[in-house]
Amino acid sequence: METKPHAPACERNRDPILGVLRAHFADRRRVLEIGSGTGQHAVYFAAAMPWLEWQASDVAGSLPGIRAWLDEARLPNTPPPRELDVRWTDWPGLAADAVFTANSLHIMGPDAVEDFFRGVGRLLAGVPGGTLVAYGPFNYDGRHTSDSNRDFDGWLKARDPASGIRDFEAVDALAARAGLRLLADVAMPANNRCLVWRRPGDPAAGGADPGQRTAAGHARQSGPHTPGADHGS
Repeated sequence: METKPHAPACERNRDPILGVLRAHFADRRRVLEIGSGTGQHAVYFAAAMPWLEWQASDVAGSLPGIRAWLDEARLPNTPPPRELDVRWTDWPGLAADAVFTANSLHIMGPDAVEDFFRGVGRLLAGVPGGTLVAYGPFNYDGRHTSDSNRDFDGWLKARDPASGIRDFEAVDALAARAGLRLLADVAMPANNRCLVWRRPGDPAAGGADPGQRTAAGHARQSGPHTPGADHGS
């Protein structure tokens, strides 16, 4: 039997993330998780939101560990994980009305981040209320939001110069190009954020309350915030 991989960060961040997903996936039915990593999030979120079909996906090398988690849990709403590399020109055989990813955008290179948003845009094209939620650390106005994020960014770049914490403004522009509009930017523990985009035209995508907008012009909501980094997959 395949040994289950384990990332302690998944256990620390899953409940704050779940609070955001419950609010924004309440009217969704089929979620594609991109970069499922260990598979821990897939099992936890699928169990907590049984109205969703939760489709885990990742590159081929991660699939055995994800299967180990899914096989043990035996949930009725978790089909077998799918191989997916966001750099593929086509994402064949996938259908979803929502997409979730955690701690992936800072691991991808810039070209792969562009491929990610391009692929999500194609996947959700024509889907009423199509929603994307991305969790992880982000920079704002070209600056790190904490010393721990600055240190983490340096570690990422030393490991792989193409990786690194992404600028909010850049990823929001890619989302807009993919046909998505920012709905919420929620502060999470350990200097992370949950960014929520939704396809325009759905009532929920009408924009955030102006009282929640900052001088930078995007919606940012306060939430639990603690020092230190928690950026594991």
